[in-house]
Amino acid sequence: EINLETVARRTPGFTGADLANVLNEATLLATRRDKKLVSNAELEDAVDKVMAGPERRGSVLTPIEREVVAYHEAGHALVGWALPGADPLHKVTIIPRGQALGYTQALPAEERRLIHRSQLWNQMAMLAGGRAAEDLVFGDPTTGASNDLEKATDIARQMVTRFGMTDALGFMRLNEGEQGFLGQTVGGQQSYSDGTATAIDAEVRRLLDNSQQEADTIVAAHRKALEAMAAELLEKETLDADDIARLLSAVPKWRRKDGGNGVLRRSPEAVDDDAAA
Repeated sequence: EINLETVARRTPGFTGADLANVLNEATLLATRRDKKLVSNAELEDAVDKVMAGPERRGSVLTPIEREVVAYHEAGHALVGWALPGADPLHKVTIIPRGQALGYTQALPAEERRLIHRSQLWNQMAMLAGGRAAEDLVFGDPTTGASNDLEKATDIARQMVTRFGMTDALGFMRLNEGEQGFLGQTVGGQQSYSDGTATAIDAEVRRLLDNSQQEADTIVAAHRKALEAMAAELLEKETLDADDIARLLSAVPKWRRKDGGNGVLRRSPEAVDDDAAA
C-alpha cells in the first residue's frame, strides 16, 4: 500500500509538474525492477532523484572518505534527534546523489507556513552537526561542510536582516539588496550605516558560533551513539526512520535555556553513560 502522506510530507513546495515527474520516475523504476505496480520503495527513490539528483554509485570514494561521509551524516542526524522541537528524521544515506556524497532528511510532522526562531536555531545547529562529528572523530575537517556552511550562513543573515530575530539589532528590516554579477548589489541600496553593517556581521558570526558550539556539545556527549550510527551507515548505506530511532533511542532530548540576547543554550535533561570519554 502506497503511503501518500509520506510522499506529501517529503515534497513541500513541489509543483504539479514536479509531482508528475516523481510519478514518472517511480513508474520507470518499477518497470526496471520487473514490478507490475509502483510501491513505496519506488516513490521514495523517485522523490530522492527529483530532489537530489540520480544515484552516483559509480562515484568511487576511498575508504577514509566513505568513513568521513558516514560520520558527517551521522552527526547531522544525532544533533537533529537531540534538538528540542526539531522535525522528525526520515532518512540518512551515504549513497551519492547529484553533487551530494550523502544527506540527512528531516520532515515536518505537518504543513508549515510560519517558522519560529527556535526552529531556525535548530536548522543551523543540525547543519553544524556534520562538521562537529568530523572535528570530534578525525580532528581534521574536510570540504564536505561547504553546502552546510552556505545554508547556515544564509539562515543566520536572514534572521538578523529580514526577520528581526536578534536583540542587538531588534525589530527592524535591514535592506541588503541582492547579489548580482561579480558580487555587485542589485535590487536596492544598503539602507544602513557602516556601523550597522559591522553589527550585522557580528550577530551573524555569533549565531553561527553558537550553533557550532551546540553541535559540538551534543556529538561529544553522545559519541557512542554517533559511532554506532556511522558503523551501520557504512554497512547498510541508508537508514530509515525506524533504524534511526533504534540507534538513537538512548539519546535524550536537550532542554532549551534562554541565554539572553538571542543566544540559544542547551543542557541535557539527564546525564547518561553515553558521554564521550
